[in-house]
Amino acid sequence: MSGQRTVRLTMAQTLITYLRQQWVERDGIEGRFFAGCFGIFGHGNIAGIGQALGQTPDFRYYQTRNEQAMVHTAIAYAKTKRRLQTFACTSSIGPGATNMITGAATATINRLPVLLLPGDIFARRNVAPVLQQVECEGSQDFSANDCFRPVSRYWDRINRPDQLLTALPAALRVLTDPAATGAVTLALPQDVQTEAFDYPAHFFARRLWRIGRPRADRAALEQAAAWIRASQRPLIVAGGGVLYSEATEALGRFVERVGIPVGETMAGKGSLRYDHPANLGAIGATGTLAANRIARDADLIIGIGTRYSDFTTASQTAFRHPEARFININIAAFDSAKQGALALTGDARATIEELVTLLDRHRVADEYRAEIARLRDEWEAEVERIYAIRNTPLPSQGELIGAVNERGDHEAIMVCAAGSLPGDLHKLWRTRHPQQYHLEYGNSCMGYEIAGGLGIKMAAPEREVYVMVGDGSYLMLSAEIITAIQEGFKLTIILLDNDGYKSIGALSRSLGQDGFGTRYVYPQEGVLPDDRHGDDVERLPVDLAANARSLGAHVIECRGYDEFVAALGTAKTIERTTVIYIRNDRLVGVPGYEGWWDVPVAEVSAQPAVAAVRAEWETQRAKERHFFGGEEG
Repeated sequence: MSGQRTVRLTMAQTLITYLRQQWVERDGIEGRFFAGCFGIFGHGNIAGIGQALGQTPDFRYYQTRNEQAMVHTAIAYAKTKRRLQTFACTSSIGPGATNMITGAATATINRLPVLLLPGDIFARRNVAPVLQQVECEGSQDFSANDCFRPVSRYWDRINRPDQLLTALPAALRVLTDPAATGAVTLALPQDVQTEAFDYPAHFFARRLWRIGRPRADRAALEQAAAWIRASQRPLIVAGGGVLYSEATEALGRFVERVGIPVGETMAGKGSLRYDHPANLGAIGATGTLAANRIARDADLIIGIGTRYSDFTTASQTAFRHPEARFININIAAFDSAKQGALALTGDARATIEELVTLLDRHRVADEYRAEIARLRDEWEAEVERIYAIRNTPLPSQGELIGAVNERGDHEAIMVCAAGSLPGDLHKLWRTRHPQQYHLEYGNSCMGYEIAGGLGIKMAAPEREVYVMVGDGSYLMLSAEIITAIQEGFKLTIILLDNDGYKSIGALSRSLGQDGFGTRYVYPQEGVLPDDRHGDDVERLPVDLAANARSLGAHVIECRGYDEFVAALGTAKTIERTTVIYIRNDRLVGVPGYEGWWDVPVAEVSAQPAVAAVRAEWETQRAKERHFFGGEEG
């Protein structure tokens, strides 16, 4: 590197120094891309990344309790920051690294940026096999970290210190690209982390990554406008891309001018306020009666920032108009081409704004608007009915959701991820601001909730954060309560004790399988816990409230709805993480509203109930459609 000024640093020191110099800019607003690093240290990263973080105090390190959880925290932080800021996550070699794989999958499925830095085996190989090394007879260039490849948008192994010079810019390109982002994994051999190299000084200059607003093709936009003008019953499906591109106000202006109704996906809920005249609420398998009935007869579906998961499309049964066709607005060409759509590949906000100008004074028919208003009113009455239920002796999940939504802080952010809660929340939660509904439902990862709540609170410390979690998810990953307390980030955790896996119990019963293996009770007669014994069972001696208290949380135990409402008020006055614990009725759920989810049923069975469900499944399966596009729609 003759003629260049150099800086001699270890590979790990170089990596941390580089990360702290990365900035992003959108719409003229600049900010650091990395807020710091989460990590758990072992022999695979303590002497390298650990040492580098220890001598770089202005790149904040956060101690965590579980490697999967720290990735969840980073993901939730990135989502709250609209993908404009994230964290790095470092682990040791072996189980510490592989613990992060679930988090990597969650990030990539949800298109959220996170940088993973797992320790790796020795690049020089002479002392192999090292502790925790997975050996391969067919290759020496192999480790457990190769498992990250299919769940990462970019993957690399840094076998020489100078490889960072090309690997780091490539990693940042992916992390900051809205169309390509997800988990980025740089596997770091533990010996190479500690090796020094003379790096060019200008490699450490401040780097600004501009996140633009790409425009869709003009001809495609004009075609889309023509399709909208010709449509009698158009419908917008608002996905997460509306929120990530900060397009909520643009969407509101668009639907107010044109009169097109909106159904919201899990990731897109909050695209409009719940009381907006065009908002039909949730759509699909967990959708509202209003959205699903409009979807059934829609002749044009305009997807904005959605990837059309099976829950959104009700396993491709939601859209039944014989000539239905699609327009997709998406930053990613992969998603904008789905459903055989007319693809408007570009930024959601910019594309919506251009469509508004092309449509001029076009507006849907008065009769259609009247139908939308009627269905909205019917749905709001149904929500009020569920909120007003007072089930005894244990409250229902729907009424507890209503209590949090109506009696809790209206400026708060609610987080959830798995079990029966997401479906009920998707239908019932009334969003009052774009950040209020935070669901990880791409991977629906049990254990995300508390770690995710911590990430949200770190990103938005001015807001209250309600973590809604069932006993199943809580038991999988509750230790980040300790991290929240250690760092001084208050969460209000709503812990609903269902005596088991409520969601899968309901699904099992709907499949004729008696809730097999889903109850937290002692088995009887050698049979795994299910519903066949009714209430004549012995519950497990697990005290979840005491568990939360042992982790340092303030705990409020509630015995009914009134005590639960009072606890919500009390929790606001407490300065540290608070757990509101309540048992609720595992058998009382929120109805489905003309949505369906394809869960295949055994074709042959000795159980008569399974055979009956199979017949119904075959009827529903026959309604699934393919959409290919083309001139005929």
